[in-house]
Amino acid sequence: MSQNDSLFARAQRSTPGGVNSPVRAFRSVGGTPRFITRAEGPYFWDADGKRYIDYIGSWGPAIVGHAHPEVIKAVQAAAANGLSFGAPTEGEILMAEEICKLVPSIEMVRLVSSGTEAAMSALRLARGVTGRDMVIKFEGCYHGHADSMLVKAGSGLLTFGNPTSAGVPADFAKHTMVLDYNDCAQLEETFSNMGDRIAAVIVEPVAGNMNLLRATSEFLQTMRRLCTQHGAVLMFDEVMSGFRVALGGAQSLYGIQPDMTVLGKVIGGGLPVAAFGGRADMMKHLAPLGPVYQAGTLSGNPVAVAAGMSTLKIIQQPSFYEKLGTQTRKLMEGMAMAAREVGVAFSADSVGGMFGIYFSEHVPENYAQIMAGNKERFNQFFHAMLDAGVYLAPSAFEAGFVSAMHSDAVIDETLAAARGSFAKLTA
Repeated sequence: MSQNDSLFARAQRSTPGGVNSPVRAFRSVGGTPRFITRAEGPYFWDADGKRYIDYIGSWGPAIVGHAHPEVIKAVQAAAANGLSFGAPTEGEILMAEEICKLVPSIEMVRLVSSGTEAAMSALRLARGVTGRDMVIKFEGCYHGHADSMLVKAGSGLLTFGNPTSAGVPADFAKHTMVLDYNDCAQLEETFSNMGDRIAAVIVEPVAGNMNLLRATSEFLQTMRRLCTQHGAVLMFDEVMSGFRVALGGAQSLYGIQPDMTVLGKVIGGGLPVAAFGGRADMMKHLAPLGPVYQAGTLSGNPVAVAAGMSTLKIIQQPSFYEKLGTQTRKLMEGMAMAAREVGVAFSADSVGGMFGIYFSEHVPENYAQIMAGNKERFNQFFHAMLDAGVYLAPSAFEAGFVSAMHSDAVIDETLAAARGSFAKLTA
């Protein structure tokens, strides 16, 4: 029995499913999850000592590569002064100022510890500001596991959401409506029918939790216009895309200013930091200034903030995003070419340092097209790549991530593995 098998068997005796986050369990692709012992640059190593080229990057935060010397140095220096104080620090101010500088739509920001906490708090604030209950989200977008976000679309355009997780009361779910991603007409009709009841529209402008999926410019522009017209809060969930697709996030690529933004992942540099922010007039409704309550013992943790600030400094170096985007496109174009050479139906897309691979002829435009892809082909490809030392997301419905440490040599090694893996699918 391998060390990974042994650890997984042991973990299942004390932890539900043997993991602390569901996708890590490999349930979607089958097999035994890899237990990681260390990471450096574009690589990590499992309990059996096998090295993998890593394309999840801790699900996005490792944009500068694992264990970057500057980030580690900042963490060590902060930790030497104490791990947590429960009182304000200058580091929190520096982080807030940096976020406000880099994302112009954010005038004030509140630091928290996870993307789920940030989205949940931002939605509470939107409801408190507007005095309304209804929130619109889109099928396939993920905004954390707060009760009101774990819903799916019902039958018919205006059917309220039904819980997709046990333990979520229907009374919570009824305040969330799920519409189709990239469907402008549906959005128009919904606002026409109930615009005065909608507190907020929350969307991933570049979705990453149904694989990579881009919003169309028309879709986001329609959303912006309708929210302004009806007094609803437009909220961009950029937990994944923030500082991943561009320095100013997806909103800078689309040229659209949301009222509020949810951030996470990259701003923590691998440690638990997330944030929500936006217009100052809205943010001033938060306690202690206003009636919307939100608090957190570890919010703005000094060690986590140090990791995040160090990462934010590195990504502002000249040509950082140009190089990151170039490497990601090289990877995707190379994979698509390798698939064509052996006649495998395959397409790929990327935005900045995020990418999506799809076992379908064309890049999907919505959730239904994502679901129509060949999941079994993906699972076979995933395991072939894993055997070849390349670690992709263990699900056909998750985006992938490239870091600044994925050099030409690393990309070339990955593409060699991909050619062999695609060939196995047709053998």
